[in-house]
Amino acid sequence: MNREEFLKQLGVAALLTCAGSAISGCSSQADPAPANADFTLDLTSSQDAALNTVGGSVATNGIIIARLSTTEFVALSRACTHEGTSVNYRTTQKDFYCSNHGARFSTTGSVLQGPARTSLTKYNTELTGTNLRVFS
Repeated sequence: MNREEFLKQLGVAALLTCAGSAISGCSSQADPAPANADFTLDLTSSQDAALNTVGGSVATNGIIIARLSTTEFVALSRACTHEGTSVNYRTTQKDFYCSNHGARFSTTGSVLQGPARTSLTKYNTELTGTNLRVFS
């Protein structure tokens, strides 16, 4: 192999290495959604009091819970499925938003706007008195 061929092969190898790094850098870094979730929030406690107001939200145990109406709550995995940044509930837009790259999710967890391509995991909620149970 002459010098020119060697340099060409070296250049191709370097290019492939850089391309592989760039592609893996865009892959999902999100932690998986919590499995087998089952916990109860006490809406009389100060740490969960935001859920007493329509539009309020609380994040705990890798899940974000929002109050959509006087009778409806939603619980979704909190890590954005694009790169794992925590999403927040936006009352005015009635969506979940990742401030890192602008991904938006509906109240069902489905993707409204990328770069995320995978829905957030949705959990069940059940209100009994002032206790809100969140479970898989």
